[in-house]
Amino acid sequence: MNSWNEEPATALVLAAGRGERMRPLTDATPKPMLLLGGRPLMAWHLRRLAQAGHRHVVVNTAWLEERVVEGLGPFWTDPVDTSLKLAITYSKEVEDFGGALETAGGIARALPCLAEVFWVLAGDVFAPDFDFSIQGANLLGSSRARLWLVPNPAHNAKGDFGLEDERVLNWPADDPRLRLTFSTIALYHRSFFSPPVCDLPAGNVTGVKAALAPCLRRGMDLGWVSGQLYPHTWVDVGTPQRLQELRNIHG
Repeated sequence: MNSWNEEPATALVLAAGRGERMRPLTDATPKPMLLLGGRPLMAWHLRRLAQAGHRHVVVNTAWLEERVVEGLGPFWTDPVDTSLKLAITYSKEVEDFGGALETAGGIARALPCLAEVFWVLAGDVFAPDFDFSIQGANLLGSSRARLWLVPNPAHNAKGDFGLEDERVLNWPADDPRLRLTFSTIALYHRSFFSPPVCDLPAGNVTGVKAALAPCLRRGMDLGWVSGQLYPHTWVDVGTPQRLQELRNIHG
């Protein structure tokens, strides 16, 4: 085993989803592995992680998981800039449990491999300029989770959460105050995934499926969640049309 893999991973890239809205493109290719500008979509994140100084990440897989493993390998190298490299540990949810564990379940499964402070990001989101600082603890401050929120895209016009004085708040949908969209990019202290926010044990050895949103809302109610607006390029690549629009720009 390369020494990089002996270091705790400092990021988890989520790549387990089926990508129903992307069919038929995802019938044979996992959505994060669809090509954009000469590299798999999720490799744009890997590139930025490597540029920020990360050395080891976890990638969770489910749908067509061997395609992800074969496509990225245990040691990923950027095809354009070969100086950018990452060691990858895979959390194979189909192989281990027969199906995807959802986001909180997948994070709990990966916790034993992750550092005390770690990034979580969806592999099907395009944010080519995001700064995944290796000094994540400095960004957390006294919070246990920090979310990056974006202006609401047309497909999520009502947004997800409120943002006030760097606190992320669980405003109801009928609240007149502006809610923003969760970018899926977040920084966590591992203590966030503990009671009363999350009851799953580290390692999730029984493969319990659990969504992330209820955990985030409980964390917000406890004052554990901070956040900030991300005003730069961000696209949830959820449909073939959005992917084609990006390919028209980035190849």
